[in-house]
Amino acid sequence: MPTAPAWPKKTREFQNHHFDSTIWNELKFRDDDIIISTYAKSGTTWMQQMIAQMLFGPDPDLSVAEMSPWVDLRVPPKAVKLPVIEAQTHRRFLKTHLPVDALVYSPRAKYIYIGRDGRDVVWSMYNHHVNANALWYQALNDTPGRVGPPIEKPPADIRRYFLDWLERDGHPFWPFWDNVRSWWAIRHLPNLMFVHYTDLKRDMPGQMRAMARFLDIPVDEAKWPRILEYCSFDWMKANATKSVPLGGAFWDAGAQVFINKGVNGRWRDTLTKGDIAAYEARAEKELGAACAQWIAAGGALP
Repeated sequence: MPTAPAWPKKTREFQNHHFDSTIWNELKFRDDDIIISTYAKSGTTWMQQMIAQMLFGPDPDLSVAEMSPWVDLRVPPKAVKLPVIEAQTHRRFLKTHLPVDALVYSPRAKYIYIGRDGRDVVWSMYNHHVNANALWYQALNDTPGRVGPPIEKPPADIRRYFLDWLERDGHPFWPFWDNVRSWWAIRHLPNLMFVHYTDLKRDMPGQMRAMARFLDIPVDEAKWPRILEYCSFDWMKANATKSVPLGGAFWDAGAQVFINKGVNGRWRDTLTKGDIAAYEARAEKELGAACAQWIAAGGALP
């Protein structure tokens, strides 16, 4: 008789300028819930769009950011957020950036974890951060309930930003290695699917079909080409207000700046050989060889 899985247990709270992990403690799970998890800037918005279009599309007018809330974001507070989530009548697909040990992990839900090379994460994060406006800082730093120091403005030099992130483990956002390591440790659970950003770039249709099978979403072949169109990078950038939080109000350049390049490897023109070697050595030390290799390039899980 098969042994029942050892389901993860929450062991801590994680609260900072972005997070309030206590929101998960009061969430009432449903049997068909979908949880999208990433470190951040790893394809989260793209995944939300793919799942929304597979569930409810093809529909160019889906307000994906409203349909798929970021549960652990502390703004708005849980007294406001949880009733909104509970009132949703469609199949819910919720977002988290938490490590497993700060999350309530439910056997009732299905989870998709998206990985991406940390260097690509930082390049996307810098664009997100350097273009943020005063409203973004006000919401994160001045809204009551913040735990710990405020989030700082980024330096002008993206290499300095990367080195700070590497040396201070995710600064000024949150730790990277803990997030990847915690999800990697449970990768064989039956209700968890790993997806890599590079594999999505390489074969989005194939990856989406695999996700549809995992999530028990029927594929209507007649609708499939338009679903793929609405999940393409070019279409999403041109129609970014539907999928970006608050329609892009936190960025003066608008929602299009949130969906920036969608390209890997931009760090190669800026980082030195020493920088690259330091990152790769740190990745192997923190994650182990197999996980470090997967987070860098994707492919089949060991």
